[in-house]
Amino acid sequence: MRRTSFLVTLLAFVAGLGVGYLARTARAAMIKRTDLAAIEKLHSADVEATLTQDPIALTNLWSDDGVNLGVPGTPVVGKKAMGEVYQKFRADYPEFKVLKYAPNIRDVQIEDGWAIEAMDGESTFRMSSKDKPVTVQGESMRVLKRQSDGSWKFALAGLK
Repeated sequence: MRRTSFLVTLLAFVAGLGVGYLARTARAAMIKRTDLAAIEKLHSADVEATLTQDPIALTNLWSDDGVNLGVPGTPVVGKKAMGEVYQKFRADYPEFKVLKYAPNIRDVQIEDGWAIEAMDGESTFRMSSKDKPVTVQGESMRVLKRQSDGSWKFALAGLK
């Protein structure tokens, strides 16, 4: 009788572990799908803001404490500083136009409200209406940060 009771208890315990594991795995998969959808929204906003060169839209892609390593000179730190850089660039180059921006996100790894993505891509731009288009290819890595509302913003970006 004791042995039967022990086996039933053991089976119930093992079944509980299995159910708990499956529940955690399903929840993690659901969170990952939600995060990937929100990250895809960020990617779409990035393409739109880059093509329009709207300084406000470009600034809004960044977390408050974001760091941009992809600009000439020293890194730009913080959303306020990003906005100033984008506004100044727009004022200095009013005819600047992005003709093509095609990022290819190769991999996204998500963990605890942070994501790292590797990408490559091709962009074509023209500094003014008189200039010939310039095409550049590059690779980069970006770190993304989940915001309190569930959206994602760039936290660190730079070109290789």
